[in-house]
Amino acid sequence: MASRLGAMTGGTLGVLLAPTTFLGVPGWRLAFHILALLSVALAVSTWFLASDPRPPSTSEKSTATVARELAMEARDVVRLPTFQILVAQGVAGSVPWTALTFAAMWLELVGFTHWETSVITNLNQLTGALGSLFAGLIGDTMARRFPNAGRVALAQVSTASTVPVAAVLLLALPIDPSAGAAYAAAFAVLGFVMPWCPPATNNPILAEIVPEKARTTVYALDRFFETIFSSFAPAVVGILAERVFGYQPASGGTGKAERENAAALAKAVFAEIAVPMAICCSIYSLLYCTYPSDRQRAQKAALVAPEEEDCEHAASSTPTGVDGLNQALLARSD
Repeated sequence: MASRLGAMTGGTLGVLLAPTTFLGVPGWRLAFHILALLSVALAVSTWFLASDPRPPSTSEKSTATVARELAMEARDVVRLPTFQILVAQGVAGSVPWTALTFAAMWLELVGFTHWETSVITNLNQLTGALGSLFAGLIGDTMARRFPNAGRVALAQVSTASTVPVAAVLLLALPIDPSAGAAYAAAFAVLGFVMPWCPPATNNPILAEIVPEKARTTVYALDRFFETIFSSFAPAVVGILAERVFGYQPASGGTGKAERENAAALAKAVFAEIAVPMAICCSIYSLLYCTYPSDRQRAQKAALVAPEEEDCEHAASSTPTGVDGLNQALLARSD
């Protein structure tokens, strides 16, 4: 929810600064500079003010030993079937989010002003924040009621609902700024139903299928794989818009040409939403088979952890038992 509110503020700043110039610097460049300065300030503040909640380590391990343990931990996480499924759906599911970066451009091609565009996109971010909060609460309730299927079913509801809502927004509404209320309503609904998967399903499941000490690893690997593939989404949108749906970059700026470009861009963005979301909904079905067993395996590993730590302290002079917890996690039941 906090990240959504930040995106809302940043989006407004970027859209409103885009047509301006400050001391010869274009507004869109200025927005990037402001973001960079805020990021540096946040990093410095975190470095000096934040405290690590973990207790200080009493073991003296060499850098090579720590690196080897991290490599083993990453290897064991990647082998988990549930993790593989979540990464596969995440690769597809992150594409629509990247494609929606064209939303502001599309709204302005429709005919909305910079201010109207920022209001509509901010409404999308605001309802997205509320949707994330709602999904987290409902996800916990579903997990208590249906521990093996509740979170997965909620993710499928979200991905399945996104496609028709996006179709109404991008294909059914008239390309006319006079329909601003309809655009705002459609963006609001899309913002509410689209972000359910991470807070309600992905993040909790990733935390449940690995031991506590491996949670940073599982989240880092998940973001690594998803970000790599989602970075290609804007290029695919551009290719589809220009080569498949007839978008003309140098159209001369006439009203008719802009409406045609808006229609072409809308079709390209919808293709980048509908196909990946359908794939996501299908891939989530596999979790009904893998998630219960992987969660139980992690719970057993958590019970073994204290014994493994005692053994590791007792044999601190030897490298044995380095990955005992991970092996317990991956042990297959007969």
